[in-house]
Amino acid sequence: MPEYLPILKPGQAITLAASATITGGQLVEVTGSGTVGPAGAASVKVVGVAAFDAVSTDNVTIFAGGVQSVLASGAITAGQVVQAGAAGTVAAGATAPIGIALTTGTDVVVRVQMVR
Repeated sequence: MPEYLPILKPGQAITLAASATITGGQLVEVTGSGTVGPAGAASVKVVGVAAFDAVSTDNVTIFAGGVQSVLASGAITAGQVVQAGAAGTVAAGATAPIGIALTTGTDVVVRVQMVR
C-alpha cells in the first residue's frame, strides 16, 4: 500500500474563497466548491473559524480543529456541547455538534474545543 499524508492536520489553517461577507472570528461553512460563508444555525457544514474579515471572492484563512474563540449566541456553560448558532456564532445544542465549550458566557466570546 502506498503511503498517505493528510492535506492538513487539526488546528492548521486552510484558505478558501469567501462567497459572502465574513467577519473574523465567525464560524464558516462550505457554501460551494472551494467557497465558504458565515455558518447558519445548526449547520452540518461548518469547517472552522475565519481568521479575518473578507468580502465575496476574497481568499480567507480558516482555522479548523483545536481551541477557537467564537462569539456565543445566548448562554453557554463550560462543558456544554455547542453547535453553530445564527450568523457564524456558537450556541448550546447537540443537533449538529461542533465542539465543547471550555468557558462560560452569554453573548460574549467563549473558547471552544472544536471536534470537527
